[in-house]
Amino acid sequence: MQTLLRLPDVMAATALARPTLYRDMKRGLFPRPVKLGRVSAWPSDAVNAIIAARIAGKSDEEIRVLVDDLQRQRANAA
Repeated sequence: MQTLLRLPDVMAATALARPTLYRDMKRGLFPRPVKLGRVSAWPSDAVNAIIAARIAGKSDEEIRVLVDDLQRQRANAA
């Protein structure tokens, strides 16, 4: 079951600080959050996919492709 993770949960899961997460989003290395009114959250499946890719030693370019795929899947699911 997919859940939505708020920023503190994403930071805990990835062990990344807030500035690092937003820098990675800007560089295409982490998916953008889903906006729910004034709240932002990330699909847990997307966060877990990025964590798994990092553990597997994927390159930044491979992770960019993964992020693009995740964003495309999200857009097509709507």
